[in-house]
Amino acid sequence: MDAPDLKAPQHYINRELSFLEFNQRVLDQALDTTVPLLERLRFLCISCSNLDEFFEIRVSGLKQLQELGGGPLAADGMSVPEQLAAIHDRATRLVADQYRCLNEQLLPALAAEGAPLLERAQWSPAAAAWLEQYFEREVEPVLSPLGLDPARPFPRIQNKSLNFIVRLEGKDAFGRDSELAIVQAPRSLPRVVPLPSEGGGRACVLLSTIVQTFVPKLFTGIKVMGCYQFRVTRNSDLFVDEEEIDDLRRALEGELIHRRYGAAVRLETASDCPVDMVQFLQKQFASNGLDTYYVPGPVNLNRLSAVYDLVQRPDLKYPIFTPGVPRRLVGSNDLFATIRQKDVLLHHPYQSFAPVMDFLRQAAADPQVLAIKQTLYRAGHDSPLVDALVAAANAGKDVTVIVELRARFDEEANIELSNRLQEAGAHVMYGVVGYKTHAKLALVVRREQGGIRRYCHIGTGNYHPRTARQYTDYGLFTCDDEIGQDVHELFLQLTSLTQTPKLNRLTQSPFGMHEMVIGKIEREAEHALAGHPARLIAKMNALVDPQTIEALYRASRSGVRIDLIVRGVCALRPGVPGVSENITVRSIVGRFLEHSRAWYFENGGRPELFCASADWMERNFFRRVEVAFPISQKSHRERILRDVNICLADNCQAWKLNPDGRYERLSRGQAKAVNAQLELLALYAAGPTVAV
Repeated sequence: MDAPDLKAPQHYINRELSFLEFNQRVLDQALDTTVPLLERLRFLCISCSNLDEFFEIRVSGLKQLQELGGGPLAADGMSVPEQLAAIHDRATRLVADQYRCLNEQLLPALAAEGAPLLERAQWSPAAAAWLEQYFEREVEPVLSPLGLDPARPFPRIQNKSLNFIVRLEGKDAFGRDSELAIVQAPRSLPRVVPLPSEGGGRACVLLSTIVQTFVPKLFTGIKVMGCYQFRVTRNSDLFVDEEEIDDLRRALEGELIHRRYGAAVRLETASDCPVDMVQFLQKQFASNGLDTYYVPGPVNLNRLSAVYDLVQRPDLKYPIFTPGVPRRLVGSNDLFATIRQKDVLLHHPYQSFAPVMDFLRQAAADPQVLAIKQTLYRAGHDSPLVDALVAAANAGKDVTVIVELRARFDEEANIELSNRLQEAGAHVMYGVVGYKTHAKLALVVRREQGGIRRYCHIGTGNYHPRTARQYTDYGLFTCDDEIGQDVHELFLQLTSLTQTPKLNRLTQSPFGMHEMVIGKIEREAEHALAGHPARLIAKMNALVDPQTIEALYRASRSGVRIDLIVRGVCALRPGVPGVSENITVRSIVGRFLEHSRAWYFENGGRPELFCASADWMERNFFRRVEVAFPISQKSHRERILRDVNICLADNCQAWKLNPDGRYERLSRGQAKAVNAQLELLALYAAGPTVAV
């Protein structure tokens, strides 16, 4: 029997459609009645936010390719026009599901719990009077209705802003016929307005409902015939020609302004908006019917996330948990001494992120610390880690920070924190031209009795305290000499002009990580063919790289058992006879965002395990600075393997990818329920009894 063509398009799933399937899994959490009600609302908002970013980046990129005459076929054989048509079809169904979830499930459930989102018909006389006063006091003063005629052209509409198109009848003060006007809601106005009340329950009203009710107050003497919401999504992928600029930060600051007015890629309008008005809007945005979505509700569901904070009902949210702390860190006032004894492995959010912050705070205050070096991809506003780095710089220590200004949608925050660091005297670099610095590294150089010692923290996730309570990630503290030397070499590479360093223990992209991953997969195939133990388990956010997928197919054909846990996009098609029958793919979507990357290779009975900042995507292998690090301590390898096996046993929040590209939610049937995230919470949040 001839070997199959492993590059054949039928063996690959379209990346864009795979993302939309992932977003459907997020939305299904909002439809799951076993999830607390306010958390369900939050999942709905996340699915909306995800879809926004998908259009801002992925769809806009495809549209640019189409304008340039098309691009290469996707791995699954689809052309750019075919992908755009398929995206529109799938996204239309996804949007319909989002609004059915809101209107048929979540809104009635919120009302039943005493936290309704009130429509105009549901306002009591007292509520109507209060809201009218609110409109006159807080809303009307900041609205600027814009009539449309030859002297007053259609205004510029910001990306994802809330707007209304108003149909009018009558003449204005100058005798001009009034037909259409645009009302723009400034971002300064809250999109959810709580009514005065006491207790945990909270009735709220959407700003869009308030504006639509009182919009006649903006047009004295003119009859308002209709008022309809609309929103436009624009291309938000920043472009900076890094070879033609002298100051990346200044160039990005300029691009951030332009992001608000990029090319329109999607138009959302109220479902009751008349056809002629929709066509008018399409013409203004040079949009066609393929990009228009009619929605039976507010045009930006993501803004409903405000309800989560406004409604003080702990019983409608996930139970509060206290992250565990490794036994060796309990009562320890000297992290450096603890790390000298043995490496420390942390698993967030099940274990606290506080030791990472303590690591930098102690380094900032320790007179024996000479230098601190750190990469920052996403740190957030008002980061306590940045506070520690500023304190260290103010204390006279040599502080070097690689700030990735091009971390998508965090550019503004990263510019602000880079300014803070520079003002404190830290050396701030912006990485390497043409490559994003995505590696998660912190290095502390300390003078001790035996000489200079390097302490390192290497992780799979960002140095962001808030997301560390929401994302699953691993972080390793070590003072291993070889790893310390590797991290030192990597920082030299990022801050100065050096050749690619020869690393002892770490693996770096864009130099060597792709080859390492392919090599490890091929080695498993060789072990399987030789009759030696062969197994591969890999956990990541996305699997897209065609060469890696092809290597996995070859390993499967050689008899390697491969279990993949891929949270989001997966282009590999598992379970195909003669190609991938030894491969399983599952996705876990739950309370925490599965963000950790861990790769296990059986290696003929000599297991190896790596954690990394990278997914198996072309961008991570070839266009980013990433780091994979070995887990050398046997107890740490066993612990991560235990964690991963619990994920593989999940039958509550896991989805299995079938050969046809569809995801099927696993059913436990008569088996014992295994919710991996709850199991890990119980294991890790037990406090000091948890081993390192």
